[in-house]
Amino acid sequence: MTGAKEEVIVKDVEYLRHGERPLLARLYKPEGKGPFAAVVDLHGGAWTSGDRSGTEGLDRSLAKAGFFVASLDFRHAADGYPASLIDINYAIRWLKAHAARFCIEPKRVGIAGQSSGGHLAMLAAMRPFDPRYASIPLPPGSPAVDASLSSVAMSWPVINPLSRYRHAQKHARLPNPTPFSIGMKEKHDTYWKSEEAMAEGNPMLILERGEKALFPPALWVQGTPDIVHDYHDDEAEFAGNEPERFIANYRKAGGEIDLFTLDYALRSSAVTF
Repeated sequence: MTGAKEEVIVKDVEYLRHGERPLLARLYKPEGKGPFAAVVDLHGGAWTSGDRSGTEGLDRSLAKAGFFVASLDFRHAADGYPASLIDINYAIRWLKAHAARFCIEPKRVGIAGQSSGGHLAMLAAMRPFDPRYASIPLPPGSPAVDASLSSVAMSWPVINPLSRYRHAQKHARLPNPTPFSIGMKEKHDTYWKSEEAMAEGNPMLILERGEKALFPPALWVQGTPDIVHDYHDDEAEFAGNEPERFIANYRKAGGEIDLFTLDYALRSSAVTF
């Protein structure tokens, strides 16, 4: 409609640069003066593909609901673990450092992610002070901020990269391989390089190892049925599937977390592995 006021302002901003390689955040500013609660959003893609445009529908909806959203590009694929976490940790601190510019509340910055992005979101939230992840300082003169988060929202996350690696290989060996399993081992290998890394950067195993971590309030959204993300780890003693296993561990560690399930067909058509 001619003359209609735009409810959401969208802008790409460079938040970090590696040599000649810029990393962009797509910012969605809601209508109004703020200060707004903010969401850092992470795309999926089995840690090997995707970009900041992959969550556009969700990000616009969040902005229309009054949230400031920063959807990130970050290093992935052959850049390997923990490159993604280094960029994400920096982006959280960068966003807080520019709170006045973006009209956000630095104490109300949460994180969200789909599939592998959900894994990265939870890992970033549990380890905001990890010296590897926080290894890039903000520019001199920046405010003293950290990468701690007020909340985490995960959509069908790959919460346990090691169990999913083995789960995919099991399905790839079937007489009629399950479609998601084709090429999945190679994607894990490209990003993680080793099973040891998959175990180290693993929210599920962080909890089961009893490591010191933060546990902000969390939400797990899960489509059903979903053999890609909602499956049983054959090597685990826990009787249920991975979502229930993680939720039990998270609550045992003192965290608050809810599981919301919906019909698989209602999930976004942009879902990636």
